[in-house]
Amino acid sequence: MTAGGGGQPVAAAGAGPDRLLRVIACFKFGKAVLATLAALGALRLLQPSTAAWADRWLAALALRHNRRLFQRLLAVAIGIPPRGLQALAVGALVLAVLFTVEGVGLWLGKRWGQYLTVVATSLFVPLEVVRLAHRVTPTGLSALLLNLAVVALLVHHLVRHRAGPTGMTVD
Repeated sequence: MTAGGGGQPVAAAGAGPDRLLRVIACFKFGKAVLATLAALGALRLLQPSTAAWADRWLAALALRHNRRLFQRLLAVAIGIPPRGLQALAVGALVLAVLFTVEGVGLWLGKRWGQYLTVVATSLFVPLEVVRLAHRVTPTGLSALLLNLAVVALLVHHLVRHRAGPTGMTVD
């Protein structure tokens, strides 16, 4: 069955999500894994055992310190104050949950997953632009372009597959 004589098949009731949604879902799942690893890494840096490891490592360099000094050195090295590590961990876990929910919604072909991804991804674009305004990096530019592409593709997909008056998608 085709819609409007355009030769494009109408999605059958119960048909699975298309390949585009699955690819974007995999991208979101990958981001969820990275966010989870960042959260675990930040939490690990707060543990005394990590400070002890750093103490042994720095002792080999003839540097002695305590956990607080290690956290301060870390803060200088990566630009995050010691208290910020907890905030980083919580923020990264929240992002991991968001990316996972987006990925599940997209994988299942749910419209709410598409809308959630468009809104959530769009909200981060201004932050990426501000970051690039301060310092342009290949990674930052790639992230911005990938996120803009995801938003554009999903908006196009939502418009193209909008529900008609009968509830069937139209092409």
